[in-house]
Amino acid sequence: MRLFEPIPPPYDPLEWLKLPLQDRGRKACQSWAVDGYGTPVAVYAVYLIKLVLYVGGWAFFCTLSPRLGGIGDIASWWLDPIAFQKAILWSMLFEGLGLGCGSGPLTGRYLPPVGGFVYFLRPGTTKLSMLPKVPLLGGTRRTWFDVALYAAVLGLTVRILVAAEPTFTLLLPLVLLIPVLGLADKTIFLALRGEHYWVTLLVFVAAENWIAGAKSVQIALWFWAGFSKLGHHFPTVVCVMMSNSPLTRFAWLRKRMYRAYPDDLRPSRLAELMAHGGTLLEFSVAIVMLLSPGGPTLIVGIVLMLALHGFITSNVPMGVPIEWNVMVVYGAFALFWAHPEVSVLDLGSLPLAAFLLVVLVGFPLLSNFAPERISFLLGMRYYAGNWAYSVWLFRGDSYRKLDKLTKSTPWIYDQLDRLYDHSTSVGLVSKVVAFRMMHLHGRALTDVIPKAVDEFTDYEFVDGEIIAGSVLGWNFGDGQLHDEQLLAAVQEQCCFTEGELRCVFVESQPLGGRTLSYRIVDAATGPHAAGSLAIRALRARQPWDLP
Repeated sequence: MRLFEPIPPPYDPLEWLKLPLQDRGRKACQSWAVDGYGTPVAVYAVYLIKLVLYVGGWAFFCTLSPRLGGIGDIASWWLDPIAFQKAILWSMLFEGLGLGCGSGPLTGRYLPPVGGFVYFLRPGTTKLSMLPKVPLLGGTRRTWFDVALYAAVLGLTVRILVAAEPTFTLLLPLVLLIPVLGLADKTIFLALRGEHYWVTLLVFVAAENWIAGAKSVQIALWFWAGFSKLGHHFPTVVCVMMSNSPLTRFAWLRKRMYRAYPDDLRPSRLAELMAHGGTLLEFSVAIVMLLSPGGPTLIVGIVLMLALHGFITSNVPMGVPIEWNVMVVYGAFALFWAHPEVSVLDLGSLPLAAFLLVVLVGFPLLSNFAPERISFLLGMRYYAGNWAYSVWLFRGDSYRKLDKLTKSTPWIYDQLDRLYDHSTSVGLVSKVVAFRMMHLHGRALTDVIPKAVDEFTDYEFVDGEIIAGSVLGWNFGDGQLHDEQLLAAVQEQCCFTEGELRCVFVESQPLGGRTLSYRIVDAATGPHAAGSLAIRALRARQPWDLP
């Protein structure tokens, strides 16, 4: 059926596989520019249905609070503080189950369409401990203790959601347990969107006026998202996103995002203006919401906020953080519109204020200036285009050694070949290559991959996001989930020989820096090469150009 068929690329995918990297990149990137990922129309309908279920789940749990009333009375209670608290709890549960960000085809996950709980409740799956050598919490494979920790977090969250009110007594065990779970497996903490939802839960418990604390968290989300876009990376994000948007399926408009399609796919002046406008918009929302006492200025802030998140959501960006964007929009109304009299200075707790300074200011600053030290999610550097990433290069069919791992997600082609003929499957995966190379940092690949392997056509090119999704059960653009720590865990279980698996790790550009650093690591023998590339040189060339 046409609704389920992807847009085919304008090249033979099986012949494409035989080409050198620069030729593959040129064909795939030129195709992305006008057709995006080629997502079937029905996929967007699935995400829409999931969004309805997400909102419906929140409404259901709210009706279990007698103070709020039933669905028919939602207009009278949707901005109630209890409704907001349950929205945070439900959103965290939804994400922690793997149903939100990082689910479905737009994250390279087809059959099954989710990871999350099917991994986190399964002993033997691979995990990334923050304390790998510590008993109980450490190791590289999930134990029954890890499963129990995760199950306890789910159980405590549901217990609070079905209660009449999220009280201190109910919230405290959950707030204490989540960091312990994060030490055992950082993947789950990130999946729970700990930088947003867990910090807000802590505010519920520790603040005298939790509305003030929750406002602080939300202002930080907007401000640092804008701050992280102060660089040369974001214009390429605008190009890639607009070329993939379901609402801008006009070839003439998509081509205008580039300087001279099809030969020059650097961002056009229009794309650069849109990028700078988006950065200014995020800063403006944060500043207006922080300073507004209510009245007309608050209305301006709400309008700006709706424009910002409406644009992001309507483009259905890869990674599909749709539910999270809905939660942020709802938070703007439930916190700022409903309580304009509350200032972030009304927190009422100096220890909590000091903690919030660390996680809402210190972590983001560190993440921008020393991105290798902290996750881009904890740094709130959302969709800025300046992300750490990796490419895993498997020689021949050595990728079959991944079958030794305990996991629920098959190899990417094994998933797709259940739905399409192999040529169509390869065509879809070729767009993953394009997605990576079209971002500014992806232009490093034509320089680095020849340093990693001698004969590129002997190797299977797999983006680290696909590996993380299959091995860890969750991925959302964080290259630190598929760096040397994951490679070591995979090698421990799969035993690749020298040259069978080479990984390219490219780090984010530090704010104010002029280079991107990279590392090449062989699974069996360790570090193979390292170096850095000038941002200025990357900006001057096409995604597929050789250095």
